[in-house]
Order: sequence, then structure tokens, then C-alpha cells
Amino acid sequence: MQLIERQLQTAINNIVEWSNKSGFTISAQKTIGIHFCKRPLHPDPELFLSGVPIRFQDNYKFLGIVFDKRLTFLPHIASLRKRCLRSLNILRTLSNTSWGADRSCLLCVYRSIIRVMIEYGSVVYGSARPSYLKRLYYVHHQALRLCLGAF
Repeated sequence: MQLIERQLQTAINNIVEWSNKSGFTISAQKTIGIHFCKRPLHPDPELFLSGVPIRFQDNYKFLGIVFDKRLTFLPHIASLRKRCLRSLNILRTLSNTSWGADRSCLLCVYRSIIRVMIEYGSVVYGSARPSYLKRLYYVHHQALRLCLGAF
């Protein structure tokens, strides 16, 4: 772990040196680190950016995807499910039997609101356990039932 820590610190120092030469500044207060490890055998490394210690967290949201320390993607799947369930209310409102939209319009709304959220980042979080991914199947199936008028 000490060898890895030294190599990371050297790489960080090189990045800071390059950024200073090119006029780019890196905020040390906004910099976050995550130590990805399946088993918590090793402590977090002590790394410094321009003399300021880098904070390490267990979870961090980067480009809309929540990365966790063990790369299970469970926090991301839970937040995604919660957001998609809130979006199902739009389909429930539009799928009213007396004045609601037809199937093709409902399917377009489903594709543009819910399926887009599920597909974004699926290349990254698709490696999660199948039992975790099944939590998203409920949202998908519920949305299709609403669109098709099934029970």
C-alpha cells in the first residue's frame, strides 16, 4: 500500500505541476477521493494536493452516477429507482381511462422520461449483481403496464 501511495502522490504532483504551467487550477477543497476495494483490508491512503490533504468518502456522485467504495452500485440503483418511481406519477396521470392519452403517446413519454434515466450509465452500473438490478425491473414493468393499460 505504501508503494501505491507514493506512486499516486507522484502522479498528483505531476498533475499539479502541469496545471500550474498551463494556467489551470485545481481546487483542493473540492477534490474528493474514493478508495475502491472489495474488502476493507487497507486504510485510505494519505494523499495531498498542493499541501492540502485529499478527503476520502464512501460514496460520490460523478456525472450522475453514484460510485460507492465497494463498487456494488447499490446507492445508485436505490436513488435511480426512487427518481423513476416519482416519474411514474406522470404516466399515471396521462393514462386515465376516461380522458388519457393513447398507447403510442404513453410509450413515447415512457421512453423519453423513464427509460432514459434507466439507460443512462447502464454500461457502468450494469456490472452490479443481478439481484440489485432486479429492483429496476419493477419500475420498468410498472411503466409498461401503465402504458398498455394492463393490470
